[in-house]
Amino acid sequence: MKRNIEKILQYVQKPARYAGGELNSVVKDAEKIDIRYAFCFPDLYEIGMSHLGMKILYSLVNEREDSWCERVFAPDTDMEELMRKNDIPLFALESGDYIKDFDMIGFTLMYELCYTNMLNMLDLAGLPLKSSDRKDLTPVICCGGPCTCNPEPVADFVDIVFLGDGEESTPAVIDLLKECKKSGKSKKEFLLMAKEIDGVYVPGLYEDSYNEDGTLKALKPVNGAPAKVKKSVVSDMNKCFYPKEFVVPFISIVHDRAVEEIFRGCIRGCRFCQAGFTYRPIREKSVETINEQAKALIKSTGYDELSLCSLSTSDHSCVNEMLTSLIDWTVKDKINLSLPSLRVDNFSDELVDKLNKVRKSGLTFAPEAGTQRLRDVINKNVTEEEVIKTCTKAFDNGWTSVKLYFMMGLPTETIEDIEGIAELGMQVIHAFYKNPNRQKGTGVQVSISCASFIPKPFTPFQWEPEDSMESLKYKQEHLLQSIPSRKIKVSYHETPTSLLEGVLARGDRRLGKVLLDAFRLGCKFDSWDDRFNFDAWMKAFEINNIDPHFYTKRRRPFSELLPWDHLDFGVSRKFLESENIKAHENKTTPHCRIKCAGCGANKLNGGHCDARS
Repeated sequence: MKRNIEKILQYVQKPARYAGGELNSVVKDAEKIDIRYAFCFPDLYEIGMSHLGMKILYSLVNEREDSWCERVFAPDTDMEELMRKNDIPLFALESGDYIKDFDMIGFTLMYELCYTNMLNMLDLAGLPLKSSDRKDLTPVICCGGPCTCNPEPVADFVDIVFLGDGEESTPAVIDLLKECKKSGKSKKEFLLMAKEIDGVYVPGLYEDSYNEDGTLKALKPVNGAPAKVKKSVVSDMNKCFYPKEFVVPFISIVHDRAVEEIFRGCIRGCRFCQAGFTYRPIREKSVETINEQAKALIKSTGYDELSLCSLSTSDHSCVNEMLTSLIDWTVKDKINLSLPSLRVDNFSDELVDKLNKVRKSGLTFAPEAGTQRLRDVINKNVTEEEVIKTCTKAFDNGWTSVKLYFMMGLPTETIEDIEGIAELGMQVIHAFYKNPNRQKGTGVQVSISCASFIPKPFTPFQWEPEDSMESLKYKQEHLLQSIPSRKIKVSYHETPTSLLEGVLARGDRRLGKVLLDAFRLGCKFDSWDDRFNFDAWMKAFEINNIDPHFYTKRRRPFSELLPWDHLDFGVSRKFLESENIKAHENKTTPHCRIKCAGCGANKLNGGHCDARS
């Protein structure tokens, strides 16, 4: 690490965020490397180090002899102040070298409210923010992650966008960049070749135009760019790269444990859930692969906790066999097994028996809505009877706390639906005290968490208006007034951040100017309530004469061209339209293993969809 960086670490709150040198971090000889890749997470170290995608791609790139991937996180305000004061550009943890001299700089965009952090990191690096102002071939600025379902608000700032599974497209882009460097190709020549790689979108090769009413008229491809860009898909999760080791931090992070991904995709089709559609088709790892990879991670990291990662853990087709085999060695080795994302409707006796053999923690379930009518609207396919039955089964087996996730502001929602949240919480409490097998002398705690619903691209609700801040605040207050017991605790999201998230989620390229001005007005760490500057954001919209409510309050007709319609994440527009219509008719759609709904995702996997087999 450079001495000027070392000197300032003694003055910051958590120097371990910036020091590097952790167990399993990768250090290479820069002189023997063809491609240097700075993998940037636009939030604090503790959050970025918990992100599985970064762990996978970090190890994937470092498996190559010709490439070196290093980690970069958003510095906290104390560190940034010292860096700017001492003219220290943004640097990578492994080497301490400045990332402006790297070949690739990649950002993972996990949530819309990190966009200004990306701009701030580019500025800290000493690089022009706009792609059009960066003339040299390197560094290539790229982004990936969930928000690239609609990357248009950041289109002005990045050179390429990774769509879908990065394990497929990242090595191909590195190979191309390496060749272009050797042959002296220009940035334009590189981008024209990069557009041919599956899962790679080049925003600069598309021109936007608008109708008089402000809606998108066209996003026209130029220079031979494809009219539709398909996401990249890993077909076989058993053969897909997965790290044998994780970097182990010196300080506590949000998810400080080994993580084993057990499958990608989801069979359920909840109409509000972007990941449930964009990660299709479902692709599972075998029980043997899961065990082998999990054991390797525990051995290389020394962690005493293993978490299974997926959108719905209990939906793995061999969940009981998998848990039996994992419990066999985790219990013996005193490894705590964490099972997040359990479903209310498949919390079987067999599954409970498995869970009884691991350390008990609070159980979390997601009814999502307070009434059956609204659960049918969102296609949750969970009944109140199933919720109570599942909680009773948990209480039978010694659990005394349950967390229930709900959404507020869902399409067609009424005050009766809000009151239904409180009523369902009380039904869970009654189930505890009616249960003859409950632990005597113990009480029950029900935690209700309410997220504000944001309509997202590639979901059946992508055409729906977002609930207003005023309406959400009223509903939050009404929910609190409807809670009759101190045994129920309620938490919810702040509404101003929900407005901004909604704007950026479904916005177009015109928002690039707003982002730039918001950054110049000091906006960053927008997902942190204590740092979010709502007035500055509203000023940025005002400067550019853009009404944020244009993106949130309108119900979009099916005929309107959406800013992400040129991107193909597998699920057809026709299917999403039909699901939207069924939502307004309170009709449900069975999950994929009951009946194929013909969403179209199988076309991205060679005509095969595991959920249909």
